[in-house]
Amino acid sequence: MADQYVDRGRRRGRTPVFPGVMLAGLCLSAALPAGDWPRWRGSNFDGISTESGWRTQWPEAGPPRVWQASVGIGYSSVSVSGGKLYTMGNTDDVDAVYCFDAENGKALWKHTYACEAKDPNGYHGTRATPTVADGRVYSLSRHGHLFCLDGATGAVLWAKDFKKDYGAEVPRWGYSGSPLVEGNLLVTEVGGDGRSVVAFDKVTGVERWRAGNDTAAYSSIIPYLRDGERELAVLTALGIVGRSPADGAELWRHEWKTRYDVNAATPIVDQGRVFLSSGYGKGCGLIDFKSGVTRAVWENTNMRNHVGTCVLWEGHLYGFDERELKCLDLKTGEEKWAERKYGKGSILRAGNAWILYSDNGYVATAEVTPAGCRELSGFQVLKGKDTWAIPVLANGRLYCRSLEELVCLDVRQ
Repeated sequence: MADQYVDRGRRRGRTPVFPGVMLAGLCLSAALPAGDWPRWRGSNFDGISTESGWRTQWPEAGPPRVWQASVGIGYSSVSVSGGKLYTMGNTDDVDAVYCFDAENGKALWKHTYACEAKDPNGYHGTRATPTVADGRVYSLSRHGHLFCLDGATGAVLWAKDFKKDYGAEVPRWGYSGSPLVEGNLLVTEVGGDGRSVVAFDKVTGVERWRAGNDTAAYSSIIPYLRDGERELAVLTALGIVGRSPADGAELWRHEWKTRYDVNAATPIVDQGRVFLSSGYGKGCGLIDFKSGVTRAVWENTNMRNHVGTCVLWEGHLYGFDERELKCLDLKTGEEKWAERKYGKGSILRAGNAWILYSDNGYVATAEVTPAGCRELSGFQVLKGKDTWAIPVLANGRLYCRSLEELVCLDVRQ
């Protein structure tokens, strides 16, 4: 059954706008260096790198290792901006936000604070990926410590504590959504009691608005365009909600329930429709919200994202259905093929090739089309298990992370 549009006395397009929130043009990303990867899912929030001309054919031992560093335990991926790399990890119940020289691995600074790493199912450590914008770094811990740091020095510019400042209840497996910079705002899920989503002034940390009563899940908020207007997609514990970035007003809603409330994969929005996928037997679906009244175009169990989010490319979805790499037709949800070689993992597109990263630390390049998957090269880059952090390609270097180690590979031609 469709969930109805919520008016709340406002008309779309006529809500007050904070300066800089609504951005002109059709591209979701601001002007960024072509090779940078400054936030979760990349410059355009889609898991697609704009780089081309990188080396997809590797020797048996893999491309040259430029540097390697221990970064504490966790599942945070990396962000690369202005020649610097940022990530997070935990050592002995102390979180650290790390800044490295992206080219040579030199440690530039480290911001630390007390944060218990324990997880009820043994998946200890950090979750979210830092977000970089305008010389600032925004990070969120599993217990709701939100920081705005100077990107050059690591100095704290402002900070929030969701438990102390908002009385928030931490999600069972920890806050996992990466902070979103939207115009002049820093937007994040807090959860429940009128503060499902909270927006802060990105420079000062002053709260600008709070909205909703939904319980936080484990996904990241993403922006999208509908009828030329900027909106936010928020995947909560029980459903997907569209909100106005101006004041958080609810624009549409659709129920999406998963066992244990584990909605973790990032929503994929395409022309007034949103693709959702969840593990624990839930499956996936395509929801149409163009009119503000939602309806399910299709639903099935062909794609159950447990670890990584799918990538949408030329009308097809590529991603990991639990332990199988699959291709689905976006329009119909039809499965085109399945490949079991890589187990659980994550996927990234760059130029004319794809990067596949298995949960056991095996990384590969491949040609992936609706006709099938053909591996071009691959090797064991890191050892261990549960290597769930998505790899990142930036400025000719490929960054892969295990639970505790980060390695930089040179894949330039």
